[in-house]
Amino acid sequence: METGIFAAGCFWKPDLEFEELKGVEKTEVGYCGGNNPDTTYENVCTGSTNHAEVVKVYYDKNIISYEKLVEFFLKIHNPTTLNRQGPDIGTQYRSEIFYTTETQKKIAEKILDQKNKDFNGKIVTKVSKVLNYCKAEDYHQKYLKKRGM
Repeated sequence: METGIFAAGCFWKPDLEFEELKGVEKTEVGYCGGNNPDTTYENVCTGSTNHAEVVKVYYDKNIISYEKLVEFFLKIHNPTTLNRQGPDIGTQYRSEIFYTTETQKKIAEKILDQKNKDFNGKIVTKVSKVLNYCKAEDYHQKYLKKRGM
């Protein structure tokens, strides 16, 4: 099983959307890219930790490719707004792809370069190496599903 980590604003809706893809075995929400190896939702919300809200996607590469996950990521949020998705504002809501391998990095950069033409050069999505990922609190896991959404 492979993993991909994506920051697309508030993690609740992207979690639900990624989970529905054929080939995705499971998802979890968490925080990544911050200054410390462990954090909490309350700390992330201050904007001082540099963590982003992310979805960690566990997938079967024989059913769905990393390329398809990156393309899907770009469809489910606005990759042209800096530190904002809809009404959510702050660095924790930024658009970012966190790679775990050099291959993932190259794929993400290639797709972003290609798609940037469609967005008139306005994509602000960053591609970064995974840094200090930690799973979010249990009450955030499957948040929308628990509420029947």
